[in-house]
Amino acid sequence: MKEVIAVFGSSQITPGTSQYRDAMQLGILLARAGAAVATGGYGGAMEAVSRGAAETGGRVIGVTAPSVFPHRSGHNQWVAEVITSNTISERIHRLIDLADGFVALPGSLGTFTELVVAWNDRYVAPMASAAAKPLVVVGDGWVRMIAAVSAGLGVADPGIVAAGDASSAAAEILAALRPSAVPTDTSDR
Repeated sequence: MKEVIAVFGSSQITPGTSQYRDAMQLGILLARAGAAVATGGYGGAMEAVSRGAAETGGRVIGVTAPSVFPHRSGHNQWVAEVITSNTISERIHRLIDLADGFVALPGSLGTFTELVVAWNDRYVAPMASAAAKPLVVVGDGWVRMIAAVSAGLGVADPGIVAAGDASSAAAEILAALRPSAVPTDTSDR
């Protein structure tokens, strides 16, 4: 099965930083597992995830919004498939609809918005008799934010999995999408 994983993250990180390397590692791990990646298609974490996936032979989708970001020169070089949106809202919803699961890397307001829309999609899915798409967050900032929002709204179980780094995020999202593929420990038997 070729799942599409939407990855959200900061547009401000640069090559050579640990956050860039982590995002690139996430792209590599998802591509090695046969999953496609979808991002906002521009720079920063979006570029790093795209680069990692593309250099590993994975499918890379970029959902861009040129009229919202006219100062950007276009999608990053590792995006193979471009989906163009007219507004930021349309862009986010296209990413949400396209994906089978989501990973939110550290980021700012844009990443926060994507995370909240994915979280809401997950929250309302059962009301429409649909399967809730898995959502994994990386970073203590998201963990604290989710806890605060959940407490404020009275959401007992936000249904979001926290991961410490790119490797654990890839493992968590793939395990959620492929529960039967997770090896069972039989060492005690």
